[in-house]
Amino acid sequence: MAPIRLLLCDDHLLIRASLKSLIGEFPGVEVVGEAGDGREALAHVAQLRPNVVLMDIAMPGLNGLEATRRLVKDHPQVRVVMLSMHADESHVLQALRAGASGYVLKGSAPRELEMAIEAVARGEIFLSPAISKHVIDVYLNRADGQTNSLDLLTPRQREILQLIAEGKSSKQIAQMLDASVKTIESHRASLMERLDIHDVAGLVRYAIRHGLVSPEK
Repeated sequence: MAPIRLLLCDDHLLIRASLKSLIGEFPGVEVVGEAGDGREALAHVAQLRPNVVLMDIAMPGLNGLEATRRLVKDHPQVRVVMLSMHADESHVLQALRAGASGYVLKGSAPRELEMAIEAVARGEIFLSPAISKHVIDVYLNRADGQTNSLDLLTPRQREILQLIAEGKSSKQIAQMLDASVKTIESHRASLMERLDIHDVAGLVRYAIRHGLVSPEK
């Protein structure tokens, strides 16, 4: 049986090194590449064709949630396991809505991570047992018909929202995304209107609450 091809995505080099060493002990799993942010992950998926991506949520530039949305749309055969320190309802629901097939807490035992990789590779859903049944019930009840406020934004607006929350100016964002300052300002005004949030501090709080950035980053 062919090994499960896995791509590691985390912005901390030491964490990636530790995970690579750990996963190297899992029979039937091969780490085929590493990425330090969401954009790099998307490029590597197209090039390396992994079966599973182990994705951190909070990464600069393009977070794991947005990268997962784009990944599952462009590469529906690739499964994503989200790796996070957060067990709260908001983060788990955001990951599942983004298209993740698994959600593993960073404090989990190695065997739990191994089980998650194997399960999603088989086409199953895996959530850490520490995630409460309440969270799962909420997801199932919301899965049909309910719109999340993030869904009101375009992918580019979500990307700009993250960069604003990271403290980037419109000029810096324009340079990063190869766009004009006027275009960025237009996206910024539109996302503020759609979210009914009209100051940067409010956007930062919203981005943190919805897992686009972490408070410490």
